[in-house]
Amino acid sequence: MAFRLKADNALHLFLVFIPITLVLEYVVHASPTTLFLTSAVAIVPLAGLMGKSTEMLAEHVGAGLGGLLNATFGNAAELIIAIFALKAGLHDLVKASLTGSIIGNILLVFGLGALLGGLKFRRQVFNRTAARLGATLLLLSAVGLIIPSLLHFTRGGAGGASDAEAAGAAATVSGSLSLEIAVVLIVCYVLSLVFAFTTHADLYRGASHHGDHRDHGDHGDHGHAAGAAWSKGKSFAVLLTAAAFVGWMSEILVGGAEEAAHSLGMNEVFVGVIVVALVGNAAEHSTAVLVALRNKMDLSLQVAVGSSLQIALFIAPLLVFLSYAIGPAPMDLVFTPLEVAAVAISVIVVGQISGDGETHWMEGVLLLGVYVLLGLAFFNLPG
Repeated sequence: MAFRLKADNALHLFLVFIPITLVLEYVVHASPTTLFLTSAVAIVPLAGLMGKSTEMLAEHVGAGLGGLLNATFGNAAELIIAIFALKAGLHDLVKASLTGSIIGNILLVFGLGALLGGLKFRRQVFNRTAARLGATLLLLSAVGLIIPSLLHFTRGGAGGASDAEAAGAAATVSGSLSLEIAVVLIVCYVLSLVFAFTTHADLYRGASHHGDHRDHGDHGDHGHAAGAAWSKGKSFAVLLTAAAFVGWMSEILVGGAEEAAHSLGMNEVFVGVIVVALVGNAAEHSTAVLVALRNKMDLSLQVAVGSSLQIALFIAPLLVFLSYAIGPAPMDLVFTPLEVAAVAISVIVVGQISGDGETHWMEGVLLLGVYVLLGLAFFNLPG
């Protein structure tokens, strides 16, 4: 608990970057690269506040609705960033951030949790049925990303037509197919919520109760463990205020993303996959690691895999729908070959590791190793 308090207080110190960013933007008129860096740092504590306020709000509405709130608002920071990028027509950045969120949660977040928790506890267990369902849903999401990408590149290279005609036909078909796939993914996401919170809620609720009894001091995993519970009004107020500032900072972040990528020697895909994804997922990263250190690997796995599922099955199709309303052009689900490969590899690796219902520190090392390898691949993409 004391560690959680110290972590929260340290995170709140970074809120000072909000006024710093606003001064740099509207008074100093600093370079886009500087604004990109300061706004990115400012979003991290704001994402943490959104996560904490949602957690506190869940205390007032019960476990079922509380879980739905966490599923809805858990990735709100990433969604807000993506919406501003979508409005700016930065489709490649949006899709790269989606890829980064998916692989970051199941490789980096789960990997860190397994490593640090495994160093403290020799063996950590979790509900195998719930883990397998999560892995299967992740596989479905990977298929949803692979199919339009395969069709796009296959039709784009088809003979019998000029390059421009082939590319145009491929774009039209992949756009239509992406919309249809988005509908399927959304339906599967909604049904997965029914499964998790209604028909088979015991798989998710009971999993956290069979942790090792050596975990002393676990007198609550909720937000109030780190202090007094907030009122419902305060929780809503903090959530809305943090969301508003995330939107403000996201607009500045997106505005400087392209120039920052060039000036820092990074390509736009790497910025989206690694940098933007890390910024938006800050709250989930800390939560998953902290609960793993308390030998609650079920909850750590739910946070990591659940967040990836929200991105793949809900956020990605939602952005496809929104692109028809707010974007300069519709967004499809055609990802680069490396992005498709990264998601597929990540899903296969996490499915292999989570299939036996237990984990240890070496599996955390393996997950982190795969994440670093993929990060190096994205960093070395041509700009």
